[in-house]
Amino acid sequence: MNQVDEAVARYHKLLETDPYRDLGWVEQLHQAMTAKQLVLSGKPVSAFLRPHFLTRRQYDSLAKGAEALAAAVDRVRQMTIATPALIARLDMLPGERMLAEMNPGYKHFTITSLLDSHINNGSMRFSQFSAESPTGLLYHDLLSDLFLDTAPVKDFRKRHKLTKIPSAKYLHAALLKAFRDFGQKKKSPSIAILEFKQPFETLESREHMLLKEYLNAQGNACEVVSPEQLDYRNGVLRKGDFAIDLIFRRLRTQEFLIRYDLTTHPLVRAYRDGAVCMVNSFRSDMAQRKALLDLLTDETVTGKFPAVEKKAIRSFVPTTRVMGERKVTWDGAEVDLPEFVLRNRERLVLRPNGENAELPEYEGATMDDAQWDRAAKRALRERYVVQERVPMASAKFPISVYGMLDFKEMRVDVHPHLCLGKAVSCSTWLTPANSGFSTAIGVTPTYLLEGK
Repeated sequence: MNQVDEAVARYHKLLETDPYRDLGWVEQLHQAMTAKQLVLSGKPVSAFLRPHFLTRRQYDSLAKGAEALAAAVDRVRQMTIATPALIARLDMLPGERMLAEMNPGYKHFTITSLLDSHINNGSMRFSQFSAESPTGLLYHDLLSDLFLDTAPVKDFRKRHKLTKIPSAKYLHAALLKAFRDFGQKKKSPSIAILEFKQPFETLESREHMLLKEYLNAQGNACEVVSPEQLDYRNGVLRKGDFAIDLIFRRLRTQEFLIRYDLTTHPLVRAYRDGAVCMVNSFRSDMAQRKALLDLLTDETVTGKFPAVEKKAIRSFVPTTRVMGERKVTWDGAEVDLPEFVLRNRERLVLRPNGENAELPEYEGATMDDAQWDRAAKRALRERYVVQERVPMASAKFPISVYGMLDFKEMRVDVHPHLCLGKAVSCSTWLTPANSGFSTAIGVTPTYLLEGK
């Protein structure tokens, strides 16, 4: 067993000893979550009873790889903005391209972002770069504090040193830095967290209310607003009497385009006029396209990149190509893409190019040849990429089911969080490893596991 496996085995063994078998400590943990407003529809936001552990070496490798890839992505972004042929390969909608061409008023591609990563037996792979405002930051910080006070974690820490990885303070600092780079000197800008009104509360919307409270506590007036509440007059973007200096954007551009007119909406007008600083900018939406990984893994595009960035791409990014009737380079050889996809079902995944909930993802290893053939034909007709399959990491996590301890096999997605291109923290998202409905889904705190 490696260091993490040994620690997990010991933690699970602790949970099955007499002091913790009655799960009274779980009730105390859930009460603490309720006191911190870490609840959704009356239930705790995290069903899990074990944190996720990373060694210092794993975290340092994760951070180093994430930063190198962020630098490479920014380099691709600069090339793409200046090269019509490259931006065409991203297959962005006309409205998205128009917004991406607007100058956000600061030089950074993304102020805050995350990477989806999978750590398996010492190997690490990134499957997606996300420039949407990261979800999980506040949950991670608050849950990290609560778990340290639980009885089993206190007992576990007698033999193992756990180090928290704080997140929120770095996000706050990055917002203020973006505002200064935007050219404003106001020390405490008024911040609007922008999202669509939800018909019911979600994990994301609940976290934004927590973020609002956190920013208020740091001295920034903050409100959660929706696009229809905005008004732009006399060079000031407002929600009623609340004048907005900085927008923290949580809505997707495609959803915005469907609902509003780009030429008249107050947000676009204020953004175009440089009247409001927006984090992340509309330009960052290029990173939401899976086709960005096509450019990133194309050596004709990245051939002159710094060696450290090219190494990170080769080591951590799965080969990705936009689906089409064309010849491409794959593993150094030229292949006919549709034919290659059909012949390599078990090692490939077909994924929508954009953030489209109506288009499914197809994993070849879970399909037969006839199903894969139909999926490949659909991918040729619609906006899809084909990507080298990344093995998912999974592990057993304890949960409480009707007052009894149970262990569920969960898929483990580790998200390194970056602010201004620097890795500052990470969170862990868990989903069922097996198909089927489960309410056990969400975030669990992440600690560095270090020797005593």
